[in-house]
Order: sequence, then C-alpha cells, then structure tokens
Amino acid sequence: MTKRQQPQSLQKSQEAGYTIIESLVAMIVVSVLMIAIAPVMAFSVATRVQAKRIEMATQAAKTYIEALRSEALKQGGPIPGFPAPSTTDNKLEDTLAPTDINALYCIDKDSDQKCTADSNQDLVVQGYYYNSSATDPIKTGYNLIVRVYRANSFASGVGTLTTQKKLQAQQGTTTAGLGNLRAPLVEMRTEIGASDRQGAYNNFCDRLDRTQGCTE
Repeated sequence: MTKRQQPQSLQKSQEAGYTIIESLVAMIVVSVLMIAIAPVMAFSVATRVQAKRIEMATQAAKTYIEALRSEALKQGGPIPGFPAPSTTDNKLEDTLAPTDINALYCIDKDSDQKCTADSNQDLVVQGYYYNSSATDPIKTGYNLIVRVYRANSFASGVGTLTTQKKLQAQQGTTTAGLGNLRAPLVEMRTEIGASDRQGAYNNFCDRLDRTQGCTE
C-alpha cells in the first residue's frame, strides 16, 4: 500500500507562507526594541552634545582669563573700555547678563570671522572686573567674573538672558540637546594679579575692603 504524497507546489506554498510570517514577527520584535531604546539613545546623544559644548565654553573662559593675565588683551581693543567693563560692587555675581552680542568677545567656531545670533557654534565671552582703588587695574590687579554664552542665545524669541545666580544653579550636562539658551554655559570668578609687584600685596588687601591691612 503506497502513501499518498501532497503535490510539490502545495508544499512550496506552505513553506513560503511560514517564511513571510516569521519575517513579519522578526520585524515587529525589532521595531518594539527600537522604540524602547530610542529615548535612551536620544538622551545619550544630547548629553554628549551638551557636555562638549560646556567643555568648549570652559576652554574659552580660561583663554580669556589667560589673555588678561598676560596682557594680550589691552585697552583700545575691539571692545570699548579696559578689556572688561568695571563695576563698583565686589559682588560680581550680581552684575547683569549681556544684552548686546557686539559688546562681547567673540570665539569664532564656524570660521566666518564674526559672531552672529544665527550661529549655533560661536561662543561669546562677557567679563566684569572690580577694583576698589582708583589706580590702573593692570598695575594693581582686580577681581574678575567671566560668563560664556552661545551666540544663538541672542536670537530673537529666546528672551532676556540670565546668570547662574538668578538660576540658583549651574547649567548641567544632562539636559536636552539645546540646554537652556538663556543661561551661561560657564560662569567663573577669579583674581587677576598685579603686573606691578611692588605693593601688590596691599592692593590685594584693598580689594578685599580691609581698612586696617591684612594682619587680622
């Protein structure tokens, strides 16, 4: 007695059907996995972008400070006044955030020889200094605060810029890719020593508002 076999064409049709179903299942599984990990990947990329941006802003701030210390930035440069505007209050953190991109030092990252509000690469540096004496700040030294903003922070629609003190926090790296456009990427305060070393110690005491010297 012989066993009846199915037609060959029917066997091929069933095998092809199973292959298509398996492919669809695999595509569904991959899609679900991609949907699950997509937010994590996006957050990771945004964090790296913001961390890199803050790193470049830190380098820009340090370069600006070293340029002041070495006197590479002097009066009569592209920005009006002694390389940074002065304030009469030693509370440098209370100084206002900038409003004019053209009144700041430009860090040209896109190589177009200028900083414009439509650039997402350029950085701008704001500096304020305090010196309680009426003498030349270069000779006597001064306290300095430096803030670094993105050039596109000055674009229309962003709003009024702010400072870290008003935010009560430093802009972090674990933010969205854009971060907070109204906030400085970096804010530093430092001391620029006197170029004239004679009397530099007493000048430092004066800037600390010591009325009876530094013996106390």
